[in-house]
Amino acid sequence: MFIQTLPHENEDRMKFMPGRQVLASGSVLLDDAEEARVRSPLAKRLFDIPGIRAVELGEDYVTIIKQPDAEQKILWIQLKPMVLAAIMDHYMSGMPVLNGDTPKTSGSYSEDDQKIVDAIVELVSTRVQPQLAQDGGDVAFKSYDPSEGLVTLEMDSRGLSTPAFGTQIKIENTLKHHVPEVKRVRFERMIDEAAAETTDRPGLQTDEAERIQVLLETRINPAIAAHGGYISLIDVQGDTAYVEMAGGCQGCGMADATLKQGIEVEIKSAVPTIERVLDVTDHAGGTNPYYSGY
Repeated sequence: MFIQTLPHENEDRMKFMPGRQVLASGSVLLDDAEEARVRSPLAKRLFDIPGIRAVELGEDYVTIIKQPDAEQKILWIQLKPMVLAAIMDHYMSGMPVLNGDTPKTSGSYSEDDQKIVDAIVELVSTRVQPQLAQDGGDVAFKSYDPSEGLVTLEMDSRGLSTPAFGTQIKIENTLKHHVPEVKRVRFERMIDEAAAETTDRPGLQTDEAERIQVLLETRINPAIAAHGGYISLIDVQGDTAYVEMAGGCQGCGMADATLKQGIEVEIKSAVPTIERVLDVTDHAGGTNPYYSGY
């Protein structure tokens, strides 16, 4: 999890931007420690840090107001690591930012289910997330549905040096191995990743794109995963969907046949408004680049 920090013209203030939603809308200033501990699990963690005078929560930021240097002589170089750790721990816990909000863990659980959630959160925060961070990505627990054994994780895969779909399979297998109650893992994009993509490619916000994404995640990618490949939707423009092949599909001699006889047929059938599916893969960069030399 990458948290951006922005200094303020007032030296007693600093803004922390966790790269995901803090509040759905508006802002809340919490300047009473006891009230803050009751109203906000996140603020409670922050007020446990010595030297915090107030906390402001916004839609995508947390502003910390520390005690003036003249009073306690607490420097940001001392405070900043503790604030970063508190914010990260909060998001890994799955607790809501404000009490009364819908918790990220999808509500209250029975005692047994809460133990499962705690095990999942600990596994994600202590093993999965640190390993993914080393590869340039990020992941956070979002919810658990006991009725289906379904875990939902938020994932930022933009900086990964390895294929995202393959990484997701590894994460799912890890959770299933260590927490037998987990039957399925669903991945959602983190807010900042989704916002970055849709700003550059508004076609990804369309109904057609959403239906194609569901098709890829539920039918196409699971089918080709056995061959080490996966397909990503890059953009939708008018009646054309642009896809990219990776893993075993990148550079494979059967890639064109897979696209025309399989993927394109499936997408056109599921989304009739799509008339063409174009492959934008750099096949020459694949493991078996069949375009090399042409």
